[in-house]
Amino acid sequence: MNDMTPIQTTLKDWETDQEVRWCPGCGDYAILKAVQRTLPVIGAHPANTVFVSGIGCSSRFPYYVESYGFHTIHGRAPAFATGIKLANPDLDVWIVTGDGDGMSIGGNHTMHVLRRNLDCQILLFNNEIYGLTKGQYSPTSRPGTTSPTTPLGSYDRPASPCAFALGSGARFIARAFDVSKELSNTLIAAHAHKGAAFVEIFQNCIVYNKDRFDDFTTKGTDDKQLWCKHGEPLLFGNAKTGSIKGLALDLDTLSLKVVDVIDGDWQAAGVAVHNVRNRGMAHMLVEMPFGPFPMALGVIYDDPAPTFEGSVALERQQATAGKTADLGKLLSKGQTWTVEPEAAHGLMD
Repeated sequence: MNDMTPIQTTLKDWETDQEVRWCPGCGDYAILKAVQRTLPVIGAHPANTVFVSGIGCSSRFPYYVESYGFHTIHGRAPAFATGIKLANPDLDVWIVTGDGDGMSIGGNHTMHVLRRNLDCQILLFNNEIYGLTKGQYSPTSRPGTTSPTTPLGSYDRPASPCAFALGSGARFIARAFDVSKELSNTLIAAHAHKGAAFVEIFQNCIVYNKDRFDDFTTKGTDDKQLWCKHGEPLLFGNAKTGSIKGLALDLDTLSLKVVDVIDGDWQAAGVAVHNVRNRGMAHMLVEMPFGPFPMALGVIYDDPAPTFEGSVALERQQATAGKTADLGKLLSKGQTWTVEPEAAHGLMD
C-alpha cells in the first residue's frame, strides 16, 4: 500500500519540463493551471497521482502534470484507469478526455466507468468540436455547426454529457468552464467525492470553434450563470441592477420555471433550494435549454455509493477468507492425469 498522507506542495511542484503545446489562447491552458492549483490544496502526492487520457487535444494533459501518467488509445482511458485502480486502489486516478474521445468512440467506456462507480475524477473537456483532427463536428456540436464533415451545417441532435452521465448511473455531476474562478472549487468537490466524479468543463477552441460559449462565460454574462450550491436557493441574475431571478418547480408540468425575485425575497417567489442528492432535480438542471434558462454550473449532483474497487476488494477478501494459497493444488484440481516419461516416448515413436 502507498502512503496517502497529504503533503505540502505548490503549483510549481506539479509543472513538468515539457513544452506545453496547445494553440495560443486555447482553454486547455486555463484548465491545466486550475488543476495544478487544485492539487496542492487537496494535499495530493505526485507519487500517488495518476493522470490517464485517450486521444485528442485534451489528452496531452499527462505530459504536463508532474505525476504518473498514461497517454492511452482513443476512448479507452476509462478501461486503463479501471485496471490501474484495481491494481492499486490507493492511487488517486484522474481521467482527462474530450467530447469526441469520451462521448463518441469512448462513449461505452465512459458509461461503464460511471455505472461501476470507480473512484476517480473524470474531466471531460467539451469544446463541441474535434480539434486535433482539424475541426470536424463532434457528438456535442450544436445544430447548424459548419465543419469539414458538415459543410452545410450539422443536423444531428447534440449529446448532453451531464445528462448522459446521469443516465449511466453517475453519482457525482458537476459543470464549470475553463477560465472560471470556480473551476478549482469544483475540482476540489469532485476529488472529495468517493466514487466516479464526472466534471464537464466548457473549453474554448480558439481555432475551430472560437467563442462558442461566450454567451455565458465572458465578462458581463454573470446573469446567465447559475452556480449550484447545496442548501442555497437557485438564484441568478445581476445583483448590481437588482435584476435577480430564480428557478422554481412548476408542479403542473413537473419542470423548472424562471421566476422574478422582488426585494430579495426568494422564498416568496417560490425559488427552489438546491439539494445535491436530488437526482430528479439534477436531471432538470442539466437539461434546461440555455436562453430561456441560465447555464447550470457547479456541483449539480453528489450522492455517494459503494465504489467498484471497494466491492472487488471485499469479494476477494470473502473468497480467500480461511484459505491457504496453493498453486500446485489448484493446478491438480479436477480432471487431471500424469503422462509418464515412458508413455510419452511411446507416443512420439
